[in-house]
Amino acid sequence: MQATILGSGILLPDDAHHSAAHLVEAGGVSLLLDCGPGTLHGLDRFGKDWTAVSHLVLSHFHTDHVGDLAALFWARTHGLPGEGLEPFTLLGPVGTTHHLKSLARAHGEFILHPGGPLEIVELAGDGRWLDPEGRFELAYHPTPHTDQSIAVRVEAGGAAVGYTGDTGPSPELPPFFRHVELLIAECAVLDPTQLPNHLSPTSVAQLAMGAAPDLLVLTHLYPEVDREALPDLLRARGYTGRVRVAEDGDVFEVAPGSAAIPNGSPNE
Repeated sequence: MQATILGSGILLPDDAHHSAAHLVEAGGVSLLLDCGPGTLHGLDRFGKDWTAVSHLVLSHFHTDHVGDLAALFWARTHGLPGEGLEPFTLLGPVGTTHHLKSLARAHGEFILHPGGPLEIVELAGDGRWLDPEGRFELAYHPTPHTDQSIAVRVEAGGAAVGYTGDTGPSPELPPFFRHVELLIAECAVLDPTQLPNHLSPTSVAQLAMGAAPDLLVLTHLYPEVDREALPDLLRARGYTGRVRVAEDGDVFEVAPGSAAIPNGSPNE
C-alpha cells in the first residue's frame, strides 16, 4: 500500500497544511479517507489521478473532513464521461445518506449521481466491510468525538493503515489499531485540555503504546501545538516508537511489518 497525506491541517487557513484528507492506494483501489476543503486540488498538486479515486470513507460530518465532497462529485459529473464508469463507493457513519440528500438540495441532483452510479454504505457500530472484489477490507469503530464519528483501518496485502479521524481518548481504540503498520492519528490539542473529544500528547502516547504501530503519523494540529516539539512531548510521556509529524504531500510506503518514509524523516 501507499498512503499520501493530502491535508494535514485543520479548517483555519494555512496553505501548507490543508484540511483532513488522506489517500490510500492498494491493489488497484484509490481510496480517500476524508475529503476536507482542498482535497480535489491537493490530488492534482501531489500528482495523484483524481479520476482514479473509486472509494471515499468519511469519519464524520464536520466541514474540515467533508468540505470538498461536493467539489469532488461536481468534477466527476462534469470532468468524466458518464457511460461505463464503475460505481463510486461512499462509506460513512449513520447519516451519510441524509448528508448526501442535504447536499443535493443545496447543489443539485448531480450529488446523487456523480458522473456514474453511486453506492452509499452506512457503517453502524463497529464491524468490517469487505470490498466485493476482494481488493481490501475496511474495519471501523465508533469514536468519542460526535454521535456518529468512526475510526477506520484499511487492510490489504497483509498490511494495515489506521486512521483515527477525530476522537477523544478511548480504551477501545488501542486494540482496534493493534499492530497497524501506519497509524495516522490526530493530535489537535495540548495538555491539559478542555476538549475531551480530541487527542493531546498524553492521550496520543497512550493510544500509540497500546496500538504499537510501526510508524505513528500525527496530524490535525491546532495552532497552539508546536509541530517541531510534538515528537519530544510524546517521548516524555513514554512513547518510544517512530513518530512523524505530517506534512501535506508526505508519502508512506506500507508493507507487511513496516511503514517507510521515502528519503527518511527528521522526526523518526
